[in-house]
Amino acid sequence: FFSEVRLVGVATMTVKRRCHGRNKKGRGHVNRVRCVSTGKAIPKDKAIKRFIVRNIVEASALRDIRESSCIEGYQLPKIYIKQFYSIEAAIHQRIVRVRSRELRRSREPPQRNRP
Repeated sequence: FFSEVRLVGVATMTVKRRCHGRNKKGRGHVNRVRCVSTGKAIPKDKAIKRFIVRNIVEASALRDIRESSCIEGYQLPKIYIKQFYSIEAAIHQRIVRVRSRELRRSREPPQRNRP
């Protein structure tokens, strides 16, 4: 009965992004993670992810520790943190920016400025 019914002239809604702002292709459900800034629970595939590698000690105290160390050439360990941001927090803190309609279509990752 329902297979023979055809809808004529049905308008489809416009879509802003072809991935709907997610990276979920074929998965029905994705676990949630907490936003670092707001504490909001957001789907892991929708979150803005940033991996931060930082020295345990800030640069000003690093020289003092090196001078007082008894081991020559000792390399201080680093802190490795994976941070998740909600879209609202990432835009507010300018981690990501709003892009125009033409630039939204580009799929290549942004340029990395590494020393």
